[in-house]
Amino acid sequence: MLQVRNLTKRYDSEAVFADVTLDVAAGEFVAIVGESGVGKSTMLNCLAGLDTVSEGTVKMLDTDVTKLDDQAQALFRRRHLGFVFQAFHVLPHLDVASNVALPLMLLGTPDDVRLEAVLKAVGLDGLGARLPQQLSGGQLQRVAIARALIHRPALILADEPTGNLDPQTAEKVMKALVDQIRDNGTACVMVTHSQTVASLADRVLCLTRTGLRDVR
Repeated sequence: MLQVRNLTKRYDSEAVFADVTLDVAAGEFVAIVGESGVGKSTMLNCLAGLDTVSEGTVKMLDTDVTKLDDQAQALFRRRHLGFVFQAFHVLPHLDVASNVALPLMLLGTPDDVRLEAVLKAVGLDGLGARLPQQLSGGQLQRVAIARALIHRPALILADEPTGNLDPQTAEKVMKALVDQIRDNGTACVMVTHSQTVASLADRVLCLTRTGLRDVR
């Protein structure tokens, strides 16, 4: 489902990371760990086409996203990708339900039943009418995760999705995410510092400045 070959990102002449090669199958959950500052978030952005790559290729569903122009990348992400950002990136003028349902609205496939099910799965049932400024940091993180899940993308890229959550809520959110992976054949690449979260993955890899190495 995802094929990454010799991916390198440089700023000026300095490499953030180099020679990243990775294959992820449909329905596979891969956790990426590594020291702070090694470029894990940058790597996810490069996989999503949100940041340019210096060298290498990223193929999703046999499409080389590194060769698409900005508009084509945006349309590809809209249909096939879910992204959970550390900074949430919810829209402040939309309520919870509208923020979560946004991917379906952009695709022209609104589904109230699916919306309610996803909100319940991440513990946001009953909060659909609230605005982002009325939510805690942990609740905002759950909005971001629900938004990434709702359109059942082929690939989810998640950047520390449980970093703002208490252990009980993190467990609930990870269950919703793992259920999505297992039930719908969604692939997931997740950056995490949590050993508990990493233990749920099918594979654990460590990012260094010279590539990925197997941990488990």
